[in-house]
Amino acid sequence: MSASGGTKAIVAALVANLSIAVAKFVAFLFSGSSSMLAESVHSLADSGNQGLLLLGGKKAKREATPQHPFGYGRERYIYAFLVSIVLFSVGGMFAVYEGYEKIKHPHEITAWYWPVGVLIFAIIAEIFSFRTAIKESNQTRGDRSWTEFVRRSKAPELPVVLLEDLGALVGLILALGGVGLALATGNGVWDGIGTLCIGILLIVIAIILAAETKSLLLGESAGLEEVEKIKAAVVDGDTVTGIIHMRTLHLGPEELLVAAKIAVQHDDTAVEIANAINAAENRIREAVPIARVIYLEPDIFNAEAAAAGTNPGKTPGAPAPQDPAAPGGPKDLGH
Repeated sequence: MSASGGTKAIVAALVANLSIAVAKFVAFLFSGSSSMLAESVHSLADSGNQGLLLLGGKKAKREATPQHPFGYGRERYIYAFLVSIVLFSVGGMFAVYEGYEKIKHPHEITAWYWPVGVLIFAIIAEIFSFRTAIKESNQTRGDRSWTEFVRRSKAPELPVVLLEDLGALVGLILALGGVGLALATGNGVWDGIGTLCIGILLIVIAIILAAETKSLLLGESAGLEEVEKIKAAVVDGDTVTGIIHMRTLHLGPEELLVAAKIAVQHDDTAVEIANAINAAENRIREAVPIARVIYLEPDIFNAEAAAAGTNPGKTPGAPAPQDPAAPGGPKDLGH
């Protein structure tokens, strides 16, 4: 896992959610509160999600094989995507159903001190877990906003734990509000409304997680800062005079593939080019340590080929189609 911080945040969330789930189930049995039942299932689902993240991190460490020559780094993305599915189905949809049933068939909450006491305990435990996730995220977040951190982070664990903990805290507040209003008014409908709000909240968070993890599964390039470092490291101003085109792809959170066609002088020897490529690869790895798979192809610089390489939909380095209105184009009659 990326960082021990990621594992630390996951373990803290797992311990908190397991203890909270047990307490909520006990409170539900004594009080009959649907909010407590929804929150119990939510905490149980979150516990399973943390287990999935830990399992994904372990599987991602496997060595590359002939069948999977680039390794298993994307296992972490797959298990993070599974988390969003579990949160949507087990957490969100169950809470929506339970809330609807409680609104349709309300009943009075008994032994009110159980749900209230457990919710207060759960809020304190979730604050501890959320604080740990924030503290560990700050070590890698830099000057990015929290929204940008969740959207741009290549390691999925911390954003997942952050959103889960945030959802858990807001859900607990909603549950406490629903139980409190139900007790104050004597109308169990409020408990159902609180449960329904919890379900909607979890579904929204699950959709956000699914969308962000889907982007990682499809394959994201390196960040702008890393791209600029790689570009600066490739060119030596002597043998390697420029980059014709370049592609980067995250094979996992800590493994980056770099493929580039580099411009060399037409009279350079094969030995000079080979030495220049080896030196460029070393500079890239020094500048961006996660760049572990590097392919550099030498070529004589050609403006049209370089232009074609800017479009990912075209074959990199292929001749660019001429503009019909441009000199020498199909419609140029030589006037």
